[in-house]
Order: sequence, then structure tokens, then C-alpha cells
Amino acid sequence: MENSKITRRGLLKSGAAAVTAVGATTIGAPTIWAQNIKDITLRQFGTGVSNLNDVADKVKEDLGFTLEMTALDSDSVTQRAATQPNSFDIADIEYWICKKVWPTGNLQAMDTSRIANYDKIVGIFRDGKLTPESEIAQGTAPHTVGFVDGPDGKEFVQEQSGWMTLIPTIYNADTLGIRPDLIGRPISNWSELLNPEFKGKASILDISSIGIMDMAMVVESMGEYTYPDKGNMTREEIDMTIGIFTEAKQNGQFRAFWKSFDESVNLMASGEVVIQSMWSPAITAVKSKGIPCVYQPLEEGYRSWGGGIGLSKSLSGLELDAAYEYINWYLSGWVGGYLMRQGYYSAVPETSKDFMTENEWGYWFEGKEATDVITSPTGDKLAEAGETRDGGAFEERMGRVACWNAVMDENQYMVRKWNEFIAS
Repeated sequence: MENSKITRRGLLKSGAAAVTAVGATTIGAPTIWAQNIKDITLRQFGTGVSNLNDVADKVKEDLGFTLEMTALDSDSVTQRAATQPNSFDIADIEYWICKKVWPTGNLQAMDTSRIANYDKIVGIFRDGKLTPESEIAQGTAPHTVGFVDGPDGKEFVQEQSGWMTLIPTIYNADTLGIRPDLIGRPISNWSELLNPEFKGKASILDISSIGIMDMAMVVESMGEYTYPDKGNMTREEIDMTIGIFTEAKQNGQFRAFWKSFDESVNLMASGEVVIQSMWSPAITAVKSKGIPCVYQPLEEGYRSWGGGIGLSKSLSGLELDAAYEYINWYLSGWVGGYLMRQGYYSAVPETSKDFMTENEWGYWFEGKEATDVITSPTGDKLAEAGETRDGGAFEERMGRVACWNAVMDENQYMVRKWNEFIAS
């Protein structure tokens, strides 16, 4: 197998077949590509949010090569990307994780001239702004860690340099999930997570870099404190924030702490929890069981996150070309449509529109009333005709982001304090 790899790479270097990810136009290149592509296996890992078997199956069908996917929790994703560079070809990671991983040198910068739909990527990932009037939210905004100064760049730069750390793929505006049938009244604020009314029936996720941001949203909502930057707290701010939640924990506020959306689904579907940190696929999964569950818009806004594809430093030759081909395919619409039907957003929304019905596009992206039943990618019913999406249209939701998931300067201290909180 290794000899065949050398032969393929030799072909490419000789210029006999200059296959590029934006489309092989050299005479003879498509033949070379077709002959060799089936031999390629790319190893991808990331969280269960986007490491989906349906995507791997579609890659095999459309592009011909094999994509091996491994789904891990966020902390394990971070550790693997930082410490096991030879164990993957593609890292499907969040931007806050990139801040931890890029300094290790395990990923390579990507040439935006090879990304066919680069100019159609939403502004959030290019200059930080959804619209020209947008204010950039606190935390690790994706564009702040999205570019480096060259192919071997070590430092993040704030301008669009032509070299990206991650090619953005998926993002969302996160909030609290609730069981409206069990709560029986309106919920409008993050502070409700610590309302004694829900003692023993609340939950928060046990991923420190994300959980601390949810905590900060609650603390501000309670009127306890206003952070200069929720995404970069001082030690005193970390102590105060976790202290408030430790007291609530000791008073019996929390039923559990979860790490995967499967855990959060089970807690919510069973009714053991009625209000908690939640992710979009978890809401989708609960609703698909016929159980009322709402991704509740809150007055203080959303905590947001974004993810993207990073490439291993060791990826080269035809395998690297295949990875670029995969990225371009990813942004061409099919995956975007699949993800948008789960309540996520695509980095290039307009291509996704071609893979969604007018009813789906109107409901998920434009915030319109459904004109017919809305189903998940697997066909489970999520909404009836006449219903609208929680939080409304794309610009309404992403335009109300209060903070991004973040890595703080005092990250090690924060993690230590978080672990003490979970163990308390």
C-alpha cells in the first residue's frame, strides 16, 4: 500500500496529473483521479454533532473514497488533536478547540484559493460580522482564530490572509432547552436555570470551556455581575461564577451533569430534567419521540459555537487533494441541507437551499411558518404546518449572539476549579 502511495504522489509531482480540489481540468486528470481515489481512506474524528455515518456514506457515493469517522466528546477531541497527530487526517473541531490545538503544529494551514465557495462563506467566519452593522460578541469569535499569516503561519491574524486554520462547516446559537409541558409557564431568562422552583430538575453540561459560558450567562441574568469579557475571565471572576453554582449544587439544584447530547436527551425525555443546557440535535431527538421540548429564546441572547474542518500536518499528495475535494463537497450543499434539517446552520447557506424543500428552507432559515410537516433527516416529525422555529430566522438568531465558546488566558485555573465544582 505504501508503494502505491509513493507512485500516486510521484505522478502528481511529475505534473502528469495536476488534480486540484477545485476541479481537475488537466487533460487526463479525471482518469488518474478515478483510478486512484477508491484506494484512499481519510480518517476523521470530531464530536457526535457532525461526525455522522450518513455523511461518510454520501462521501463514498459521491466522491468514491472512504471516510472513517470517530465521534468523541469535546474534551477527548481536544486531547487527540493536540497529542496524537498521526492518528487522524481530518480534525472536525470547534474554533475554541483550535485555539488550544494550533500551537502544537499538528494542523496545516489551508489555501483559500482552493475553496470553491470561499466567497460565499458567511461573514462570521471571515471578518467576524454577520452584517456590516453587527457587533462582534465576547469569547473566542471564530474569525479571531480562523486565519494565519501564511502556509507555515504560527500566529493567528485578524485579516483574511488566504490561509485558514479551519474551513468552517457548522455552527449554531445555543440556549436552554425546556419541557414546556412540565414547566407550565413562560421561560424568558437564563437565570431560570438556578430558580429553586426547578430544584433537582435542572442540568448543566460537564464540558468546562462551554459550561463556564452558560454559567456566565446565568450570573449576568441574575444581576449578580457584568463581565467585561465572559470569554476571558480573571481568577476572581472564575471563583465568583463557579461559587454561585457550587452553592446551587449543594442546595440540590441539579439532577445531573452531562457530556454527550445522548445523555441530555435521556434526561429531558424521561422528565427527570425540565430545564438544562442543550444542543440542537438533542432537542430534535426529544421532539422526534413525540415529547414537547423547546429550544427557548432568552432575553439575554445566545451562547454560540462554530466548527470546522482542519487537516493534519502530515497530509500530502493525492490524500491532501482528496481532503480538499471533500471540503469543497462539504460546502456544496448536501451536508448543509442535512445539518440545517437538524437545526444547525451551514457555513454556506445558499448552497444548502438547493438540497431543502421550500417549506424546509422557510422554516429553518427564514423563520417562516411551516406550510407542511417538518421532519428530521431521518424522517421523524419535528413540527406541524403552521408552527415556526424557536427563535425565528437565521439573522434574528445569529444576530443575538452574546458570547462564543472560548478558551481563556486562565484556562488551566478554570478547568481545575470546574473539576472541583463537579466533584463537590
